[in-house]
Amino acid sequence: MGADRSLLGLRPNIEACLFDLDGVLTPTARVHAKAWKEMFDAFLKKRAETTGEAFRPFDEVSDYDEYVDGKPREEGVRSFLAARHITLPEGTENDPAEADTVHGLASRKDLLFLRLIRTQGVEAYEGSVRYLHAARAASLKLAVVTSSKHCSEVLRAARIDGLFDAQVDGNVAHAKGLAGKPAPDTYLEAARMVGAIPAECAVYEDALAGVAAGRAGAFGLVVGVDRVGQAAALREHGADIVVNDLAELMK
Repeated sequence: MGADRSLLGLRPNIEACLFDLDGVLTPTARVHAKAWKEMFDAFLKKRAETTGEAFRPFDEVSDYDEYVDGKPREEGVRSFLAARHITLPEGTENDPAEADTVHGLASRKDLLFLRLIRTQGVEAYEGSVRYLHAARAASLKLAVVTSSKHCSEVLRAARIDGLFDAQVDGNVAHAKGLAGKPAPDTYLEAARMVGAIPAECAVYEDALAGVAAGRAGAFGLVVGVDRVGQAAALREHGADIVVNDLAELMK
């Protein structure tokens, strides 16, 4: 069976670890938040100039956590716009990034994110890397589960791309018609791919939508990773335990 799984903060019945990417394994949640803010602020400023409404910027902490974190891009756009009572045409996946449609704004944000990671690079959290290696040593199955369509690129940049038995990202979710978080579908697919039932899986999430997905899927353990001071909210949304870094789970 490998090393004692209790040394990883896990119950003996846990056979698989399912990790969110941004904010859990890599600090790319901050990059996503920056890209969302740059995109939405430009859109909102232009709209304010046209309508005469007051410009109210996107808050890269509260708005990011509440409306976009952990969700597929288009759903994040819809959620934030709905909160501001703004209606835009849906558009299509082929819309250019300049289009003022849901898909256009999503594409605009995507281009900004890619520019940021390609110019600034990506480093995995040191505690997460140690935890991943310890989990492999314990003969656990590992999967990464993210709404990002750039998961492979981020994993390669962070030099952790060879550590997973399965990957369910935005491309897989789109191809298989899986609902995004807070629905549990992507985590359920990852469990299926590694040959485990939900009760045998631990989910590791920093997003409120992500811990809600873990709870909705009845997974054996939902670990909330608090990088931004939202421990109480993570518990309210379904985390069984909350840590600031995965290394805190190791004994």
